Amino acid sequence: MEVELKNLKKPFEYINNKIAEPSKNLIQKSHNDLKNRLSPLGLKVHSSNKIKLVDQVKATIKEMLKNADKYQVLNCSSYISMKLSHDYTYLANIFSEVNGISIQQYIIHCKIERVKFYFLTSDISLTEISYLLHYSSVAHLSSQFKKTTGHCPSSYKQILNQKINMLGIG
Repeated sequence: MEVELKNLKKPFEYINNKIAEPSKNLIQKSHNDLKNRLSPLGLKVHSSNKIKLVDQVKATIKEMLKNADKYQVLNCSSYISMKLSHDYTYLANIFSEVNGISIQQYIIHCKIERVKFYFLTSDISLTEISYLLHYSSVAHLSSQFKKTTGHCPSSYKQILNQKINMLGIG
C-alpha cells in the first residue's frame, strides 16, 4: 500500500490500520483527489482531528471498563458524551466512519477482552464478572461472549486452562 501512496506523489503523514492522513498543507482539491484515488485501494483519508477524537473515545471506553468495578455507569453513551464534551451521535458517527464499527460493537469487544483478562488473572465467577461489567444477566454476557469468540465462557475457560497447564504456567 505504501508504494501505491508514494506513486500518487501526494504528501501524507500517517498510515495505520488502512488510514492515511494527508499533510496539513494539502489543499482541498488535492485532498479530494487523494481520497478518490485511495478509495479503490481500500484506504480512507481522515482528518487528524477525527482520528484523535476516536482515540479519545477508545481511551474513555477502556478507562470506563477498567474502573467498572469502582462505580456504576448507568449509560455508556452519556458517560462518553459527558467525558469528551461532545454529542454522542456526533461521536458515534465519527467513530463508525473511522473504524467501520459502532461504538457499541467496540464496547462489546472491549468487555469480552476484559472477561478474558479476568479468566486469566482471577478465579472470580462469571456471575461476578457479569456484575463487575454491568451486564443485565449472566446469560446476556454468555451470549455476547459466544457470539464474539465462538465459544461459551466455560469452554473458553477450559481451553485456556489446558493451554496454561501445557505451558506449565500457574
